[in-house]
Amino acid sequence: MQGVVQSVAGLPGLSLNGVVIALFDIFILSLRLGSFLVAAPFFGSQMVPLNVRIIFSFLLAFFLYGWVEIPALLEYQYALLVPVIFFEIVIGLTAGLIFSIAFSAAALAGEKIAATSGLSFALQVDPSTGTQSPVIGQFLTLFLLVLFFASDTHLIVFFHMLNSYAVLPIGSILQVEILYSAIFGASNTMFQNAVLIMLPIVGYILLINLVVGVITRSAPQLNLFSFGFPITILSTIVILFFSISPLANMLVDIVADHADVLADLILELSNGRE
Repeated sequence: MQGVVQSVAGLPGLSLNGVVIALFDIFILSLRLGSFLVAAPFFGSQMVPLNVRIIFSFLLAFFLYGWVEIPALLEYQYALLVPVIFFEIVIGLTAGLIFSIAFSAAALAGEKIAATSGLSFALQVDPSTGTQSPVIGQFLTLFLLVLFFASDTHLIVFFHMLNSYAVLPIGSILQVEILYSAIFGASNTMFQNAVLIMLPIVGYILLINLVVGVITRSAPQLNLFSFGFPITILSTIVILFFSISPLANMLVDIVADHADVLADLILELSNGRE
């Protein structure tokens, strides 16, 4: 890059040193934000085109230019730029994966609820991934997405990402073990949150199945498929309707907890950087 700058500076009538350096700085600034947008929920889904994510990351980097302190990367050799680019991408991907795991908890709980209630056959194409998933899982995922934006948690997340430039300057060498532990910890939390979401609903469905089993056992003329499935499906819909408020509070707490996890991760990385 330094050779490119020197060659441009040698052209007669052109003084593009500042332009090349500014474009390179904006590129470095966009790595952390761009990788976060690729891995984050909604922003990294197929609902947002790739060119929109690229433009949005460069716009954020443009507004950060002049506010974030950027080291003189042009004085580095090419081999020294590789770890800088690598750690910038890893920080953004880790932050995005933390919230993708939070949204996966709602999808996992929805799949288990659908499998228990007999709605696992009701599949629909998920617009975020392009694959088929149960309707209840998509309902909980979209519900969590609405709460994510309605509670302004996305603003808190972007604040932590922008604040990471002050806490973790560009060019800092990080401990990758801290990133691994954060991802595995978020994965463990995903299963715990999924159990907390689905356990009350699955418990009610289990009681309903027991009642249906007793009725069909006492009256064999009542077919399980014509009598039990409609009752189970309707009961699941009614339970979900009356569980909207508790589910909303639980899902808001989940995204808020993951925002705190992101803030703690950035603080821990700042304490463990070299």
